[in-house]
Amino acid sequence: MTVFNHLSFDDHEQVVFCQDKKSGLRAIIAIHNTNLGPAVGGCRMWNYGSDDEAITDVLRLSRGMTYKNALAGLSMGGGKSVIMADPNVTDREALFRAFGRCIDTLGGKYYSAEDVGVSTADIMIAHQETPYMAGLEGKSGDPSPFTALGTYLGIKAAVKHQRGLDSLNGLKISVQGVGHVGYYLCRHLHEEGAELIVTDIHQESLDRVASEFGARVVAPQDIYHQDVDVYAPCALGATVNDTTIPMLKATIVAGCANNQLAEVRHGELLKDKGILYAPDYVINAGGIINVSFEKDYDAAAATAKVEEIYHTLLTIFEQSDAQNRTTGDVADEMAREIINAAT
Repeated sequence: MTVFNHLSFDDHEQVVFCQDKKSGLRAIIAIHNTNLGPAVGGCRMWNYGSDDEAITDVLRLSRGMTYKNALAGLSMGGGKSVIMADPNVTDREALFRAFGRCIDTLGGKYYSAEDVGVSTADIMIAHQETPYMAGLEGKSGDPSPFTALGTYLGIKAAVKHQRGLDSLNGLKISVQGVGHVGYYLCRHLHEEGAELIVTDIHQESLDRVASEFGARVVAPQDIYHQDVDVYAPCALGATVNDTTIPMLKATIVAGCANNQLAEVRHGELLKDKGILYAPDYVINAGGIINVSFEKDYDAAAATAKVEEIYHTLLTIFEQSDAQNRTTGDVADEMAREIINAAT
């Protein structure tokens, strides 16, 4: 199968395969659309089971970045990159220098930043080889707290729309993945009085949120059928699927993971079950919004922009109800209108 015929190919402008034998780098860069500006999106490092799995991920993630940046009102196109390697690799200097050189060959058409398995320190290494990196230390820095803030506000918008409540106090929320972004999200939820049920594959992360926020820990396979109000997927994508949807007791799915739905049709299944879904690329846009202020960084202005996520989601929820369409369909249409108007 060629990339052009791949199921996740969506008229991407450019897909670049990078290899550096000396460092062991194997990476893919996908530029989906640059109508609104240079493509911007993080780099994910993961030990993919196959090349096709990595291609699927980078194609889906880059498309999501186009829509995310559009609905966030940013002058940025959508792109993403993946490094096919164990995220716990210790020799990162050579690897990320090679990655920076690959980014540099694109001449500014794509700016990369951190994502799963990649830290701001890694980004600074790559930055030694190219100016086309974002989320730099000393500037916008770690985007995770802003991603968490936007997700927290998105959960509040979903609860407001579905239940008419302005507070999360007393609600039960299950969080799948309590690493970097998930930790900050749990802190927001705990401070507002939510009861947390969490899972993760890293015991250290679980111990931290259990100790600091009184979260109840469950096994990864048990997170889906918890009797909660909100299920917040904050790890890898595709956790909302044919297997897990029948298990869900939550009436809201709202988290910071990318590509939460395994397939588009799963949005219909959630709707049919009466579950309100906050489209992932809308609710988790806080990090890229913060990055967009990189040049003349202003944390207060970035925070104010992130707070707009609350109102954007309320608009999507209201249109979804009025038009009897899934929230994903409504959000996609809104994003395409913005992108096409900029052609």
